[in-house]
Amino acid sequence: MLTTQNLIGGEWVTPSAGSRVARNPSQKDEEIGVVHLSCPDDVAAAGWAAREALPKWAGMNPAARGEILYQAAQLMQKRLDEVARIASREMGKPITEMKGEVLRAVNLLKYYAAEGVRAIGQVIPASQNRVLQYTRRVPLGVVGVITPWNFPVAIPVWKIAPALICGNTVVWKPADIASLTATAVARVLTEAGLPPGVLNLVIGEGRVIGDALLEKVELDGLSFTGSTQTGLAIAAKCAGRNIKYQTEMGGKNAAVVLDDADLAVAVPAVLSGAFRSAGQKCTATSRIIVEKGILDRFTAAMRAEMEKLYIGHALDEKSYSGPVASAQQQEKVASYVKLAESEAEVVARSPLKADPSSGYYVPPMIVTGVGVQHALVQEEIFGPLATILPVKDFDEAVETCNRTVFGLSASVFTRDIGKGLRFLEEAEAGLVRVNLETAGVEYQAPFGGMKMSSSHSREQGQAALDFYSQVKTCAIYYGC
Repeated sequence: MLTTQNLIGGEWVTPSAGSRVARNPSQKDEEIGVVHLSCPDDVAAAGWAAREALPKWAGMNPAARGEILYQAAQLMQKRLDEVARIASREMGKPITEMKGEVLRAVNLLKYYAAEGVRAIGQVIPASQNRVLQYTRRVPLGVVGVITPWNFPVAIPVWKIAPALICGNTVVWKPADIASLTATAVARVLTEAGLPPGVLNLVIGEGRVIGDALLEKVELDGLSFTGSTQTGLAIAAKCAGRNIKYQTEMGGKNAAVVLDDADLAVAVPAVLSGAFRSAGQKCTATSRIIVEKGILDRFTAAMRAEMEKLYIGHALDEKSYSGPVASAQQQEKVASYVKLAESEAEVVARSPLKADPSSGYYVPPMIVTGVGVQHALVQEEIFGPLATILPVKDFDEAVETCNRTVFGLSASVFTRDIGKGLRFLEEAEAGLVRVNLETAGVEYQAPFGGMKMSSSHSREQGQAALDFYSQVKTCAIYYGC
């Protein structure tokens, strides 16, 4: 049976503040491991270890840091099946999709490893003769990383890899229902050659460990992905301590289907955006905005395809989607399903291939017949439930798309390049796409939201380096 441990100062230790049994959300009577919980003192110890390791790691040649990340990429590639299987059993993402996520982590490690031999500044002309003026990017220091359960491999790596290549040390607090996976990921990184204290992992409940990280550790930066409510609280605490922070939070993402859309493109993309990973993506399609001229054909096509979706056990390679991640998540999503059944019109619902009582299953569902202010349209559900909203034209579609406090991701499906370009300009979201699903962004591209979806910084790509570093301006007069 799998078990979790903390990684503090290069030592693997079992915390003693309690434990719980981890169960497979696809087969909830299956015990897959034991999660050992930490106390605030464990977090403080991890913070001290990170601080002590900082000078040597920050002073290491960046190319040498990059070589360690290359080794981690190779080791992650070798253990792809193992890590993916642990994650699928722990949080219910289908194994084929989970393997893709681990491969993304491999590519992220390679991408940031290469930064070890790239420029870290620029030469700037000075107003005075014989002055060399330049900038250089230097580490923030000790960085806290708080990660969610829905991408238990990719999100930690897309935070930790750029933090490390920039010369920071890390204290990582994963979601407790993704901590078996976190332990596996941390073992890969340490076995690749990270010096003691450079990466520290602390397992525990968010309200205990997260608060301790913000209150007991001398942090220089913090990166968080999770709920909007928690993100806002974290931002306030960081601002009060003058800690640099980034928060990636909720979304209520829209897919707009115009009358001239190619349904052969739009239907599979909307299905994937809404129902892969059981809708548990911050970029998942939750609102489907459809011009009335194509509404009947689109709805019929969606209904037909949803009847074919294979919803089953996460380790079944035929599964298009699996269960939601936990009993708590199932209860939350079920409350919205009940609301939809009582106040909306059910358009389509996918059949289950698994025994519905065996795991935390919620069949994918599309509804219509509610207004734009309804809870189903405004609140983040984080499950396989989407709402169709009919509109009369393109302008109303964009206006409806923007009627949300969130601004993470939005897509439009059209053959009209003019309307596609207008949508890219007018949609109020950090990730805007034409004839592509709302969910997903490539690792080399910036990722982040507008409005209440983020703290207005960006992750991944070169943008991540901007967050995990600070710029020092240097000048040398050599005329003496």
